[in-house]
Formats: sequence, structure tokens, C-alpha cells
Amino acid sequence: MPFDFVIRKNQYFDSVFLMGVSKRISDHPGVQQNAVLMGSESNKKLLADIGVQDAKIDAAQPNDLIIAVVSTTTKAAHDVLAELDVYLQGGVQAAATSNPHSLEDGLVQRKNASLAVISVPGEYAAREARKALEAGLNVFLFSDHVSVEDELSLKGTAAEKNLLVMGPDCGTSLIGGVGLGFANAVRRGPIGAIGSAGTGLQEFTTQVHNAGSGISHAFGTGGRDLSDQIGGLTTFAALEALEVDETTRVIAVISKPPGEKTLARLTKRFEDCGKPVVGCFLGARAEAGKGKSNLHRASTLDEAAHLAVKLAGGEPPILGAAFTAQELDLVKRERASWSSEQKFVRGLFAGGTFCYQSQQIFREASLLAYSNAPLDPANKVKEGVPIKAHKLIDMGADEYTIGRPHPMIDGTLRRQRILAEAQDPQTAVLLLDFILGYNASMDPVGDLLDAILEARLSVKKRGGILTVVASICGTEGDRQDVHQQTRMLKEAGVLVFPSNATAAFFCCELFE
Repeated sequence: MPFDFVIRKNQYFDSVFLMGVSKRISDHPGVQQNAVLMGSESNKKLLADIGVQDAKIDAAQPNDLIIAVVSTTTKAAHDVLAELDVYLQGGVQAAATSNPHSLEDGLVQRKNASLAVISVPGEYAAREARKALEAGLNVFLFSDHVSVEDELSLKGTAAEKNLLVMGPDCGTSLIGGVGLGFANAVRRGPIGAIGSAGTGLQEFTTQVHNAGSGISHAFGTGGRDLSDQIGGLTTFAALEALEVDETTRVIAVISKPPGEKTLARLTKRFEDCGKPVVGCFLGARAEAGKGKSNLHRASTLDEAAHLAVKLAGGEPPILGAAFTAQELDLVKRERASWSSEQKFVRGLFAGGTFCYQSQQIFREASLLAYSNAPLDPANKVKEGVPIKAHKLIDMGADEYTIGRPHPMIDGTLRRQRILAEAQDPQTAVLLLDFILGYNASMDPVGDLLDAILEARLSVKKRGGILTVVASICGTEGDRQDVHQQTRMLKEAGVLVFPSNATAAFFCCELFE
């Protein structure tokens, strides 16, 4: 495959900035793949994996910026790189002005700082986080690819200093109303949240906001925190912080499947908590935490928001598992329009939590679903092996994001996958999520709309209909304009629901 690359010596940028640059490059005609990353050894391996290798790349240093473009022709790749300064400058103009170039510089300018946001390649992240902790700062660690040993060490140091390490691989937090990472515009209020699932926190906080309540603080912990390897170190620390916080009346804990030992310790801790706790442990056994008077167990993110708002004295959102007569009629019409070959759902998620939650809902409806991030290891998708069952794919997983922007930023891979799934005669339903908020794509629906329309047209030509079911995670305060995003989907014939859980329940109705 033709490619070209540029190396900029001693030009360091953090990973969030670089994901934005990569997104802008991916929109250029002819670009099939691109990588915008620092010249660390692990990043060089990522470049080699996509077929980009050269002696100059081998000689690049960790502080060197590498921009590689794989395109339809060498000239097309060269033309993109000729405009590199335009792509880089676009990111600089969009970002807030910041003069510090090191943690030490930042502390000189912000002597009263209490939090460091770290977004650097994984092999350097632990070192920078440790420096921040030694300086007395809490840490929001956006970086991934940090070892379990480093995570344990960092969180142990934080515990000794009465500090928090949110991460590694922490996608979302809301501290005092300020969003970190991928967060939405939500009002302050009486509900505190702790989440080892980034999009889970986003869905929960937006549901609380849309119900008229608000969030005191929302602490992301990193995806491994509730594993038995880490033991919930940040979760327990955040629980203690929210318990003594005067603005917090109710605490919610959101996670993907936690470790059994950690979950047992956590539910015991809830007994001693001075405030009501809502627990939503997606994929955990249904009886976990039952019998604990202070724990209100929720099976979905929607139910968690409902319970939290109710316990805080507000008007809870209406749960969406029961459908109106009009919606049930729609189920019948959609099913009747499928060809005899169309039998399965293909879920393509930007949010990993939504993939887990959808699997749980399918499992409870006795619908077999395979995934690249399965609740049951026996249901793992194997590359190249055809699957005659429903398939729910987390497109934010490492295999899709190594060397590429996250699908919440860049919809390129999801566009390609939508078109590919539409070519499978067994595909009846596409289940999609659209996530708004800070650092997400400015037009997530627009990024995929052409692919959705093309996919529906191709199925129609074969004599069937492609049912597209979608959810939108966002609030009216998000800059992407949730009402416009919803309108665009509906005008394209997409069935839009206010939450991932409701969308997944609707898919189950289609196959009941």
C-alpha cells in the first residue's frame, strides 16, 4: 500500500492533540489510514504493523513527531503531508493557549494547582504521574498502555499521600463541574459518581442532567481499577471522598464486570457508607450486593440514573424498557420488511460500556451475541470465522485504536465497518451509538451519515431493508447540538432512542 511520512524533530504534543490532527488528516480524499504519534519504540512498532517502515523512522527519538499517511497513491499521501502545517495549526488554534512545557513549568505558573492531567505515551506516563504525586497533585491519567505494576505503585503512593489517581486509561471525570477527557456539559447537583467505565459515566451523568438533577463530582478510575489485580484502590478512595463531601447526597458506582473479590469487598464497604449508594455493575451476577440495605442495585445505566435521582429527591427519568403501542407496531413493520436471510444484529459501538451493557441486555433476553470484548469468553469473535449469531463490537478496543484516533473522535473505521456489515445478507439490524461532549467529534452523526444511507440503499437493492437503531449520549449544553444530531438521524430513517439501554431493548423486541 503506498505511503509517505514526515518526521518533525523535537516537536512534542500530547495524545489528545494528536488524535485531533489524525482526525483532520483522515478526512482528506484518498487517505486510507494515518498515524500521528511520537517516536517512541512502541509507536514505531505500531507503524510497522500498518506497513510503514523506514530507516529514518527507526532512528527517530521519543520527542520527534512522526506523521505517516497510507493512501491510494504515493502522490496522494505526499499531497496530504505537504499541507501538514495546516493540520497542525488547526489543532493549535482550537486548543487553549498553554505555555508550560513540563510539569515543573506548570507548577511555577500555577502554584496552587491540585490536579495534573497526563496524556503522554504509555511508557512515559507512569514517570510523569509519579512526579505529579510527589508534587502533591491528584492525577487524571488519560494515557493507556501503563502496566499493572505501575498502576499499583502509583495508586499505592496516592493512598499514602491522600491523593487520587484517576486512571490509567481514564476517559472521563467531572471535578467541581469541570469536565476532563470525554465529558458532557452537565449541571452541578447532589449526585456523586464513580466509574471504571468512561462512556458509562457519560451516559449516567447525562441521564441525571436530562432528568433535571445534577452531578457534584464524577471520578473516573481507569478500566482496571475494579479488577482483582488492582482491588479498587481509586474506587475506595473516591467513595471516601464523596462520603464526606457536603454537596453529595447520593453516590453511584458504575463499572464493567468487576473482579469477584473486589466486588465482595466493595459491597461490604457500602454497608458502612453514610449515604445511599447506587451500584451498577454491568455483566456481574444478578445477586451481587443483594441484601445490603444501603446498596440500591441497578441492572442498567438508565436504572442507575433513575434510582440516583429518586434517592436525591428529584423526579427520576422514565425507564425505557417498556415500549408504546406505536413502537411495538414499528417492530412488526420492520420485521415484516426483512428478507428471509436477514436474521441478526450487528452492533458497532464507539463506547465500550455500551457494548457490555448491550451484551447483558441480549443475554437476559436469551439472545446469543458474540463480541471482541465478550462477557463470556466462549463468545469471543474470532477473526475470519463466520458467526451465525448476533455480533456486538467495541470499536474503541485496542485492536481498533492502536495508531488511530478513538472512534469518538474519528468515525472512519466505523464507516467502513457499516458498509461491510451491510454486504452480509444475514444483517438485519445495525445498532449504533453516538456520543457527544468535550473532545468528541464535532459532528458524530455527520461522520457516519453517508455510510448509513449507502448501507440502507445497498440492502434495499437486494430486496430487504436495513433497520438502523441508534442512541445518543449528550445534553442540550453539548456543543454538537443534540437536537440537530437527532434530527439528522431521523431524517435518514434511523430509529433513535435516548439511551443505549433503550436501543438495545428495542433490538431484543425485534427478535422476540
